[in-house]
Amino acid sequence: MRITRGLIGVSVVAALFAAGCGTTEETGSQAGAGGGDPVTVVDSRGKTVTLDGPAERVAATEWNGVENLVSLGVMPVGVSDIEGYGTWVSAAPLDGTPKDLGTRGEPSIDTLGALDLDLVVVTDSLTEGALEQIEARVPVIVLQGGDAKDPIGGMFTNLDMIAKATGTEDRAAQLKSDFDQKLAQGRSEVDALGATGEKVAFSDAYVSSGTVSIRPFTKGSLVSAVFERLGLQNAWPMEGDPAYGLAQADVEGLTQLPDVRFWYEANDSEADPYAGALANNAIWTNLPFVENGKVHRFPDKLWMFGGPKSMAQYVDAAIAALKV
Repeated sequence: MRITRGLIGVSVVAALFAAGCGTTEETGSQAGAGGGDPVTVVDSRGKTVTLDGPAERVAATEWNGVENLVSLGVMPVGVSDIEGYGTWVSAAPLDGTPKDLGTRGEPSIDTLGALDLDLVVVTDSLTEGALEQIEARVPVIVLQGGDAKDPIGGMFTNLDMIAKATGTEDRAAQLKSDFDQKLAQGRSEVDALGATGEKVAFSDAYVSSGTVSIRPFTKGSLVSAVFERLGLQNAWPMEGDPAYGLAQADVEGLTQLPDVRFWYEANDSEADPYAGALANNAIWTNLPFVENGKVHRFPDKLWMFGGPKSMAQYVDAAIAALKV
């Protein structure tokens, strides 16, 4: 199921990661929506989108948008790659009612057009031309996929944008407050465990043609930012991409790490490269953190690029890993 990670997947230097946020036109687009006063949202492109009222029938093409909608109490009527969402995201489950839109990068325009939508939520990682096709039929707000300069702030910005468009600002404020409390509680637990300041290297990986490719979540990644708020330090020596804070490495690259806590995300829907392909690799088995039993796999279905609810799961997973 590696392919289900899709647009935030294999190569952090792919063009989708480098894509800009789109146009910065200031003209608004009118749309029918739920009852209430008109709602105006300025999206990540700087474009003003005006709805007649809070959007009720909403679709989302990326899973962070889906998670935020569900967390805000707005069950989307259309979701891209529903099976993949269920495989990778557990913080905000779907209720079985959304229609599948196809792939996240290039959703079905016909399906979107048939759903009588008030709004479509997308990110800046749609394939070329897809945004224009969607926007010709339905109002669209574009979220920024990631912001390595301020990952948690970017996560909140996306949440607030969706909340304003759907009239759920109070719920968004509660989600942010709950998350801040979660971080504070987690930091206290880390301190009580005597782990404040410990170095952590978090990653995921995949196998292609027998070769293991490792994706370090460097400083600037959302998960890393959560760990840092808990009082932990990112151990990766390399820089990540400017959107998601992700880098690339192979097993030889892991020799740059000292004796750290090595944490990683995997999923039973696909092979575990660390436990499988590298199990008998001499470089891997001789790494100090492998020899000292500091490798820990996180639970399945924690979405690394999600919203406050997914990141709260990472707080719990980090505390549990420190107790191992």
